[in-house]
Amino acid sequence: MTSTIPVPPDPDALAAFDRDSYLILRNAISPELRERLAEASLRLLATDRTAGRDRSTDGKDGFRGVVAMDGTFLPLVANPAVLPTVVGLLSPNLHLMSSNLIYMPSIPSSGTRTIRVPERHGWHRDMASATRDLGREKIPRLSIKAAYYLSDITPDAGITMVLPGSGNDTGPVTVPQGAIDPPGAIIPDLGPCDVLLFENRTWHAGGLNTSGHPRLAVMMQYGYRWLAGLDDPAPHLREHPDLDDIERQLLGTPDRNPDGSVTHEGAGAWALQQWWERVNSNPPHSS
Repeated sequence: MTSTIPVPPDPDALAAFDRDSYLILRNAISPELRERLAEASLRLLATDRTAGRDRSTDGKDGFRGVVAMDGTFLPLVANPAVLPTVVGLLSPNLHLMSSNLIYMPSIPSSGTRTIRVPERHGWHRDMASATRDLGREKIPRLSIKAAYYLSDITPDAGITMVLPGSGNDTGPVTVPQGAIDPPGAIIPDLGPCDVLLFENRTWHAGGLNTSGHPRLAVMMQYGYRWLAGLDDPAPHLREHPDLDDIERQLLGTPDRNPDGSVTHEGAGAWALQQWWERVNSNPPHSS
């Protein structure tokens, strides 16, 4: 699973993300990997495991920290089709904050919804605690999610909706009375092997899944190494023999010397930093 990140990110893609607060990267995984990811997801969901389980209303199920639960998910950690763009939008001083498996059943035609209704429309920004602490006007770009959808992608499948440009707007989202979506909200035009990127300031919501089949997704959240991870610690992952140094960094390499003694702050990010310096003389594109 050794990662290869051969080229710098596309400047036009970075500019599009700055403008739109989201980005679609085409063919980010192979059909074969997508199939294996879906099978691994369903295996986990079929267990009675409670550690890391993430259940909520309307039948939602899933897990946080899936990269530590099944090695099938490890190729997503430093996906070479995704990571250069994430580094370009943030910096090389990154780690994986969360790997979240989400299962949402289809809404039966006769069912009663408790979310995605006018009284509880579900539109939100990530990292709400940081926004509360810093304020809407001051919150910077702190993290980026890469969302992979592993079930059939149809207009009624309930994939994540986004409000374009909302990462640049410090105000709250405005949903008209009686509606469930703000004006201008879109369902991203995704193919089965594409990935959707959006940041912590992007207003987004799960769409309505009325497709007749569950929606299955894995969301990988990347953020600065000085931000706390959201998953349970799994330091044993870094001992996997097939990982390279970039993957180990993303899985939590600390600022330590080989003998375990403390070294300078940011030393644990050397792998991505050296890659960036090899492929791109420009500074990262964080805003």
